[in-house]
Amino acid sequence: MTTRPRQIHLGCFPIHLGGNSGAWMHPEIQPDGSSNLDWVINFAKIAERGKFDILFVADGMVVSDHPIPFEANHFEPITILSALAAVTKNIGLVATMSTSYSQPFTTARQMASLDVLSGGRAAWNVVTSSGSKVGTNFGKDVHYAHSERYKMAEEYIQVVQGLWDGWEDDAFPRDKASGVYADMSKMHRLNHEGEYFKVRGPLNIERSPQGQPVIFQAGASETGKDFAAKLADAVFTNRENIDECRAYSADLGARANALGRPAPLVFPVVTPIIGSTEEEAKRKSQELNDLLDPWLAVSFLNRYFTAFDFTQCDLDGPVPDLSHLPDAKRSSSIYLMEVAKEENLTLRQLAYRAAAPRPDFTGTPEQVADQMQRYFETRASDGFMIATDISPRGLEDVVDHVVPILQDRGLYRTDYEDSTLRGNLGLEIPENRYTVAARQKMTG
Repeated sequence: MTTRPRQIHLGCFPIHLGGNSGAWMHPEIQPDGSSNLDWVINFAKIAERGKFDILFVADGMVVSDHPIPFEANHFEPITILSALAAVTKNIGLVATMSTSYSQPFTTARQMASLDVLSGGRAAWNVVTSSGSKVGTNFGKDVHYAHSERYKMAEEYIQVVQGLWDGWEDDAFPRDKASGVYADMSKMHRLNHEGEYFKVRGPLNIERSPQGQPVIFQAGASETGKDFAAKLADAVFTNRENIDECRAYSADLGARANALGRPAPLVFPVVTPIIGSTEEEAKRKSQELNDLLDPWLAVSFLNRYFTAFDFTQCDLDGPVPDLSHLPDAKRSSSIYLMEVAKEENLTLRQLAYRAAAPRPDFTGTPEQVADQMQRYFETRASDGFMIATDISPRGLEDVVDHVVPILQDRGLYRTDYEDSTLRGNLGLEIPENRYTVAARQKMTG
């Protein structure tokens, strides 16, 4: 692949309504947007107009007793991304799928189908389903331990990637003259037998133009970072500020380089709140926060600590000790507990920290562009996952007012470089393992 100047990459969340769990009540928001096809299509087209790299569909497979709107009602990733594949041309399509409560053959087949359907624009966000109650939806009373989930996930990815290579690139000549539809010498059964999975293969779908879907991950714990360094092409992170992002990116890159791999691309999640003046941006931010009832914010914490009843706590008292909970080993849960301890936060303060946008991307278009440039040029990130304050207004603000500034500075594309996601992210197309093996055998 031709080397090109490093530029900022952008992604967004097409089925999120806004920057906090009360945003759905804002007068500009269509409250059924997360399950309204026309709304999601409009959002996707705005992102593609802004030359974004990816539409990222997060997912959860359990609804808590006090769910936030997104958790309670949204499209399943493969379904909505397949619909978006038909109405977009260049933007990448990232589906979140669990390795703990699914089978690798099914995931490999669904992701490969989305990849072929979209012309090579699919990516898989690998999660291990950390919520302790997820298993109850799959006939399991006990959730897998943290270390076992990652061990299972590693084998799972190896199986999926093996299945993606089951047909070589030229395995389907479809030659009417000779009557040969498929060259069976270029079909390869995986015949995997491991600790967790036994899979014969192959898939009944050809290889896509980008070879294999891109792998996203969100490794934050030590185990998670090792996992991402070994297997991911890109990661998204909720690190709190530029210093934390820079340290995270450097650490992840070092781990990957030690394994002989390039550093995964890093996308911190940010919520730009943009105004024509700094004062207007701050007013928009306060307007958003005013919609967030304190106990609604507290309910957001149940995404990270599903087994705890926060209603028994004093809002303005200290954050209770949560280290004994089954969810306490989740990377996001560890982070929140560390923040609460280091900053001596009350429960109210921690809830707003978890449920509301960070203030460091609030300002004029120039100020937001400046902050993105600082992150990018100091290697704190390779791009950003844009979580909008009010959808789709917040996305339009970025596309219409921030993107042109970044383009003028030479930091952002003026058009897509490629028709595939790998091409647009500057990632190599992985050569089929069996093609490589055959060539090596021929050359001795």
